[in-house]
Amino acid sequence: MGHGTPIRVEGGIRARSRRGSIGSAWWSRRFIDILERICDKGRLSRGRGYARAGQVLSIDLSPGLVSASVQGSRRAPYEVTIAIEAFGEERWASLERAISGQAVYRAKLLAGEMPEEIEELFAALGVDLFPRDLDMGCSCPDWGFPCKHVSAVLYLLAESFDEDPFLVLAWRGRGRAELLGSLAARPAPGAPEVADVPFAERLSDFYAPGGGARPPERRPAAPDLLPRLFPPPADLAPALIEAYRRLGGGEDAG
Repeated sequence: MGHGTPIRVEGGIRARSRRGSIGSAWWSRRFIDILERICDKGRLSRGRGYARAGQVLSIDLSPGLVSASVQGSRRAPYEVTIAIEAFGEERWASLERAISGQAVYRAKLLAGEMPEEIEELFAALGVDLFPRDLDMGCSCPDWGFPCKHVSAVLYLLAESFDEDPFLVLAWRGRGRAELLGSLAARPAPGAPEVADVPFAERLSDFYAPGGGARPPERRPAAPDLLPRLFPPPADLAPALIEAYRRLGGGEDAG
């Protein structure tokens, strides 16, 4: 039972990769590595075939749960569920504080990237970013762990992580918009606090010590520069040199 040729469907979800391993980014490969350690490799291989053939009809991801529909050899599609622990608000508040305290992690996430070191940050707080315990179920009669229908969904899930790494976090209970909104609202690590003072209130001390600008300094010309630039006639030289000296600031002109 359940080992016949699957009924071909039109419009199913097909894996993008046509051969070899599924998943290219580090986070999707990390998920696949975990699956290949805990699941039967033969069924995972058959699941890849299902995923590439487009036998998965739908996948829906919500906090803690993935629900899917897979067309097998029977007329009615099989219903698949994959459940993990979704973190509560208190745990996510701690995680967000820790992420905000790391400038690189915060900047990469706000730029839409998943920093590889974030897995260590989760571990330091006593939780796993990637689930190690998967509660998997399928309505098919195959008692294998996991069956090929669940395996197909797992591989397509890994590919969806390739496209959007924030789905990993959404599965754990924190959607992309909510997480990024929370990180953006927190001050960046080491950012100085700047008082918001109206400009009109700063006019009185704009040139004061420590103010926003300094008044321009008067820089006197060199006393002997003007006679070289404009040599005076011999009969007027003494008087003009004295005038040049005064003009250059060499003496207080009163």
